Amino acid sequence: MIKKEKEIDEIVQNIIADFDGKKNIDAVNLFDKPDKAEVIELVDNLFRVIYPGYFRDKSYKIYNPKNSYAINIEDVFYHLNKQVALALNYRKEDAPKTQEEREKESYRICKTFFKKIPTIREYVETDLLATFDGDPAAGNLDEIILSYPGLRAITVYRIAHELYKLKVPVLPRLMSEYAHGETGIDIHPGAEIGKYFFIDHGTGIVVGETSIIGENVKIYQGVTIGALSTRGGQRLSGKKRHPTICDNVTIYANASILGGDTVIGENTIIGGNAFITRSIDANMRVSMKNLEMEYTDNKTSHHAEEISQGDEWYYMI
Repeated sequence: MIKKEKEIDEIVQNIIADFDGKKNIDAVNLFDKPDKAEVIELVDNLFRVIYPGYFRDKSYKIYNPKNSYAINIEDVFYHLNKQVALALNYRKEDAPKTQEEREKESYRICKTFFKKIPTIREYVETDLLATFDGDPAAGNLDEIILSYPGLRAITVYRIAHELYKLKVPVLPRLMSEYAHGETGIDIHPGAEIGKYFFIDHGTGIVVGETSIIGENVKIYQGVTIGALSTRGGQRLSGKKRHPTICDNVTIYANASILGGDTVIGENTIIGGNAFITRSIDANMRVSMKNLEMEYTDNKTSHHAEEISQGDEWYYMI
């Protein structure tokens, strides 16, 4: 037994000795950075602000719902203020130099953010209506709010985007990655997305940081709105790397649209599995021509006839 204790102690001491400060992942002060668990709790509590009555905190037993809302809003403000102050340690430009300056800037940011909540709710309302209008499988609005991963990911994006615009470091990404982990939908908080945004199914969708998406845009599972290349690394930071999607565009499953100079014109339909690296004019339909399929059994082998495409337009990429 004594031998095992010594061996385990030696293992522990060897690992601790490796925390020598020479690596970026070495131990640092645990209390000078945002708390991931608290940020996740903030997102959940903000859902109670965005959707009052849908995501109730069962710890409160209050007859007057408005009192419950007020308690939740003040609690979120307090904890967001605390996390923003910590996140400001990572700001590269115009970073507060003292604790007093950080607290003052954090309060200003939170006050501005909470004034934006009615606007966030306005946009989320349009996303909800776009989802109901665009999905014949949706039974009612409550079903969408309570169960649709697309709307959940969009809502978290709407919250994180406002903090991103206020130049809050780290927190917006923590929020968006929380949604990514829950839904399989990866929307960078820096993307600019207009009203009536509809994500159907959603799993595997990626929307990059500098993407610009107009109003009434519908995208399906597996769609990538991404960069042509990230080999330039940090040298590309701040540059337009992702496409612009104009109003009333539909992008079907597993399509990839890449590049900062790529613009998809309004009212265009992008078919499934399309791979696009240059701009598409407005009012176009982009499709992949059907590939020839082969059916094989134990006795015979024959080719399926190519399905006639009628008068469908093919815009060759």
